[in-house]
Amino acid sequence: MTPLPAGVRDVAALAVSALLCAAPALAQAPPPAPPANAGPFSIPMSRPTAPGPVEPLPAPKRFVSKRAITVKGQRIAYTAIAGETWLYNRAAEPIGSIFSFSYLKAGPPDPRRPVMFVFNGGPGSSSLWLHMGVVGPRRVVLDQEVNPSNTPPFGLADNPHSLLDVADLVFIDPVGTGWSRVIGKGTNADFWGVDEDADAVAQFIELWLTEHRRWNAPKFVMGESYGSVRAAVLPRALMGGPLYVGYMRGITLNGVVLLGTTLGARNASGEAGAAEMRQALALPALADTAWHHGKIDRRGRSLEDFHQEVVAFARGDYVQALQKDKAGQLGAADRAAIGARLAAYTGLPASAYDKSLVVPDAEFARRLLADRGLQVGVYDSRYTLPLAGSGADPVADDPAMGRYVPGFIAAFHQMVADDLGVVMDRPYGAIVWRDLLPAWNWERRGVPPGQSFATDLAVAMRRTEKLRVLVASGYYDLSTHSAPAEYAIEQAGLPRDRVMLRRYASGHMLYLGDTAGAFADDVRTLIRDATQ
Repeated sequence: MTPLPAGVRDVAALAVSALLCAAPALAQAPPPAPPANAGPFSIPMSRPTAPGPVEPLPAPKRFVSKRAITVKGQRIAYTAIAGETWLYNRAAEPIGSIFSFSYLKAGPPDPRRPVMFVFNGGPGSSSLWLHMGVVGPRRVVLDQEVNPSNTPPFGLADNPHSLLDVADLVFIDPVGTGWSRVIGKGTNADFWGVDEDADAVAQFIELWLTEHRRWNAPKFVMGESYGSVRAAVLPRALMGGPLYVGYMRGITLNGVVLLGTTLGARNASGEAGAAEMRQALALPALADTAWHHGKIDRRGRSLEDFHQEVVAFARGDYVQALQKDKAGQLGAADRAAIGARLAAYTGLPASAYDKSLVVPDAEFARRLLADRGLQVGVYDSRYTLPLAGSGADPVADDPAMGRYVPGFIAAFHQMVADDLGVVMDRPYGAIVWRDLLPAWNWERRGVPPGQSFATDLAVAMRRTEKLRVLVASGYYDLSTHSAPAEYAIEQAGLPRDRVMLRRYASGHMLYLGDTAGAFADDVRTLIRDATQ
């Protein structure tokens, strides 16, 4: 759920490179090449397991409780199952343990009742944000929706927006997050990568369907932030094949829900104009933020009308100006005219665009309300903190993350202890960057180099003609902007009649700020349409 802002990502990338040079053990060895005569269906061999004996493993922990909740006027009794599920290598040896939280409606089995698998992003984030923010049966209560206090006590209450009325819910913490971990002969490299992670989560889903006898249930996945990448890749891992995971699972999905969506290729294409388009499509979120804080002349325009006007400018005159500027062909008069329009849309002075026609997200967050001595949040630009005195941590000092994270984590721990009776002997990794992020393997298998994750989703929608997708974005998200996500989907050619695009007056966690109900109802619409 927490991608780093663009400027910080560049610094982080340099730091990661230094780490990898200084510590070769962190670098991932390339997979062994297939034999020369392996043919067109060759795939890299599975990573060999560590030699020698392994200490006996304790049985997976499991905590079961029964509760009830009222959603949409319907009283729902449910069973909560929190616990570990082992993952296995091809030799049937346990190599990983995923801790999950399942909420199952009580009563006679209903083969038509959907099940939704939910996860956040990172990489390195647990699922507690969607769990406690909008989807689960219990929800954090902050003293106010925007700019809440970050000191206890925090509240915990039944969630009137929970999706338990329309689907059973399974919250997944990938290996390395939450209480999920490597076990037995497993290694971090078995799980820490785009394809490795998707394969592990797909195996968990396969095991869960078998344990709960739900193979014929309509199936949905929901992913936030990097979780949108996981959700886009998962259909291929769930189906399987000789060119991707190397075996056939044969699991198809009815629907995919993406929040805080980021679907562009990690190693962006060098296609002419691609970099300038990415820069241009960052503009609408900056303009939306200026609209919210009253830094531009709204002239009676609604937020959506204003947003669409800026998108049109970004995809037209602005990107063309950036391309001309890069080629050294933008005249002084044209440059000044573009700078004036940028100032009118972003609320920054025209002089902010004298040296460059692009202002990075983090810089914009510091400059927009500098005259008031405030910095806006990158993760939700409605939130503010004093500009002075920041420790410059891209997450802990972000005006949004720094405010709502403590309440979410405290409410989660209270819920798992008091409601679910979970007792564990190790800390819960809400978000884990250390070790995991620098070791993450972004290299793909079985797809063309530089392919966008939106293309993975397009492939899945071709294979499954009833698969539907909801792409949900926050206007005030400066970390994963809505315009680039929608552009990636357009470029990948997803069938528009099966894609719902929704924007909410919120930020990266788009269910904060009285928008949870609207988002939950849009998910209900997707489930209804996908199961007809």
